[in-house]
Amino acid sequence: MATHRRHRLRLVTTGVLAALALTVTAAAPAAATPPQTHNRVDAAAGWLARQMVDGERFEVVFGGVAYPDQGLTIDAIFTFAAAKEADSYATNAITWLAEPAVITGYIGDGTEAYAGATAKLALGVQVRGLDPTSFGGVDLLTRLTGLMAPSGRFSDQSVFGDYSNMFSQSFAVIALDRAGGAPAQAISFLAASQCPDAGFPLQLAQATCTSDVDATAMAIQALIAAGEWHKAQTAAQWLISVQSTDGSFTAGGVANANSTGLAAQALVATGRVLAWWQARQFLLSLQVGCTGAIADRGAIAYTTTGFDPATAPRATAQAVPGLAAASLVTLSANGSRPDAPTLACAQPFSPA
Repeated sequence: MATHRRHRLRLVTTGVLAALALTVTAAAPAAATPPQTHNRVDAAAGWLARQMVDGERFEVVFGGVAYPDQGLTIDAIFTFAAAKEADSYATNAITWLAEPAVITGYIGDGTEAYAGATAKLALGVQVRGLDPTSFGGVDLLTRLTGLMAPSGRFSDQSVFGDYSNMFSQSFAVIALDRAGGAPAQAISFLAASQCPDAGFPLQLAQATCTSDVDATAMAIQALIAAGEWHKAQTAAQWLISVQSTDGSFTAGGVANANSTGLAAQALVATGRVLAWWQARQFLLSLQVGCTGAIADRGAIAYTTTGFDPATAPRATAQAVPGLAAASLVTLSANGSRPDAPTLACAQPFSPA
């Protein structure tokens, strides 16, 4: 979710935010020859799968040490489900996420407990068709509801401070809705967070409400899940008001795939098909095609400056659900194919 600033990663050994530029560690391509595809969405998902370490996870490097990147790994699970590809990689990923050290390092040990991570993992488990009340020895939904204040806000319980934000609230509402219904207080808190201009802020309960593209895109999907259709529509209109003429969305002054991918999900979910299509065309313009290096083909670059191996995995992961018109509200891995296809370049590939 422009994840250079949205998906805050807690390092396993410190619990602090890894808010610096992080390098993704890639695995060697699988030995077996993967199938080829002319479908650009499928090719993007296949490229992402082949970047996983040991075919199961992503890592970040901080201070010369590799740490597990559970957040990006869950994003990949969403990507594979949206594209209906790379299901064997998603199976490996969810198995890895259930390992005790991995799950504790991400959501906390219970004394330390992180709302956004817990909600996002619960949603990833649901997308895989598994039970979030019994995953890796943890009842994720009980843990999550225990982090809800009387106001309805989901907050971290941590000696390092509270880093919960609109992503935390939105993931929680979506995951709990999929489990039978989000608490009314949580929905009310989410809806009441809307700024006067109809967008939503990244940081909650601030004196000045400043709308943010990524946060608004996430809030829209949560509002739809909760049945708050009118507020979702007004927020979608705000998104359209800040969309550039080339279809892109901007974060930190930079038009990028991460924000545009998230916005595309929200736009198509609210029926804003033209705006979604324009966003989709921008995303496709960032994809490495048949003139690019073979190993890079299918990847989505973060910006128009071109492919960067440090940012392309997260950009691709956040672009694909938008490209595929897949909403987190209903996303499912059912029917996914096992392989990670490569872009077919013997002839021009057709639009997805």
